[in-house]
Amino acid sequence: MTKKRPKYLNLFEIKLPLAGFVSILHRVSGAALFLMLPLLIYLLQLSLGTPQDFAVLTSALDNPLLKLVLLGLLWAFLHHFCMGIRILLLDLHVGVDLAAARTSAKLVQGVSLLLTVLLGVKLW
Repeated sequence: MTKKRPKYLNLFEIKLPLAGFVSILHRVSGAALFLMLPLLIYLLQLSLGTPQDFAVLTSALDNPLLKLVLLGLLWAFLHHFCMGIRILLLDLHVGVDLAAARTSAKLVQGVSLLLTVLLGVKLW
């Protein structure tokens, strides 16, 4: 008996559990942090340079688009950090059963979004 296998994988029909979704966001946030690292280093260089460089930085930070990019990077960092702690705990066999894993995935999402809102409002 031959099995009928799909010829393609339709990603829109797959229903991921929350832990899988959070894991994908962990990878996306890590990639975003890596790709935006030159921008962050450049902004750090401007903040530590001459007073003229600092004036350029403060004028650049008045741009709402740059603020939105930095807010996205703030979320990426906080999500990556919280999910990294969750993964370390899972490696230590803490919270590996289904209910605890679902709870920790919800906790990662909630804490990272809450911290992003709190720090984003403070920094905006």
